[in-house]
Amino acid sequence: MEVDYHEYDDGPSRVVIAGLALGFMGGSFFFGKVALVELKPFTVVLGRVGFATIALVILARLLGHRLPCDMRLWGAFFIMGALNNLIPFSLIFWGQTQIASGLAAILNATTPLFTVVLAHLLTEEEKINSGKLMGISLGLVGVIIMIGPETLGGFKLHVVGQMAILGAALSYAFAGLYGRRFRAHPPLVTAAGQLTATTVMMIPIVFMIDQPWTLPAPSPITWGALVALALLSTAVAYVIYFQLLATAGATNLLLVTFLIPVSAILLGVIILGERLDVKHFMGMVLIMLGLAAVDGRLLAYREAIHTKAF
Repeated sequence: MEVDYHEYDDGPSRVVIAGLALGFMGGSFFFGKVALVELKPFTVVLGRVGFATIALVILARLLGHRLPCDMRLWGAFFIMGALNNLIPFSLIFWGQTQIASGLAAILNATTPLFTVVLAHLLTEEEKINSGKLMGISLGLVGVIIMIGPETLGGFKLHVVGQMAILGAALSYAFAGLYGRRFRAHPPLVTAAGQLTATTVMMIPIVFMIDQPWTLPAPSPITWGALVALALLSTAVAYVIYFQLLATAGATNLLLVTFLIPVSAILLGVIILGERLDVKHFMGMVLIMLGLAAVDGRLLAYREAIHTKAF
């Protein structure tokens, strides 16, 4: 008999818990920006997934879980690790060397819009309707407002940095759909497995490209940022992420990325002294309106009130 480890709650508390997890993920833009002052992007990725792997493997053993021996499952972990960690983390951290952490978080919020398109193409149960199409259109206009006009001025690193974040969002969207296949496995094991796979893939990349031993030893602030990035924004967040993914649906779960830009912008402005242009906030508003249209619940709530009034 197959055990479903995700049938535990189907109410509003699930969204609250997801919001908490993705709020931690919003902190990843802040912690990553701090770590990037002294470390190179691939090294930050390895530090993030490496420390998180250690924490989750230890926790799994303490709770009586063991990592599986099934080679096919490990193949899936490696694919998930690439889609959900290696590719997006690398693109985001490199992008953050060129743009503010708050702007990176805003662009990352397009993930559900990519998810809607991919879910329509790759699944039978999550098809595009008029509301989702409107949401995608609004989100696209928001992105164009933020980065579109500048691309006409030629090659600029900060424009490439923004495109890198959009590439990360696309990779996250693929991961959100691919991750549904882990429904029958404990969330802690799934998170530990894909992070272990990512760590294995990142080690040779860091040794060949970043060569961190050639850099000065990191300061305590950098070590603290890496540990927070690994434990709060990765280990804790991912356990909840996989717990919720199978029951919330890829599109609905990723809509909680509403919270990521808010926390990232606040941390960036208050602590890092970052400033965003008016066009960035305009783009964020359009992207958020697009997410609300994709979600459909705001429109349904409005229609319900209108119907009740009459």
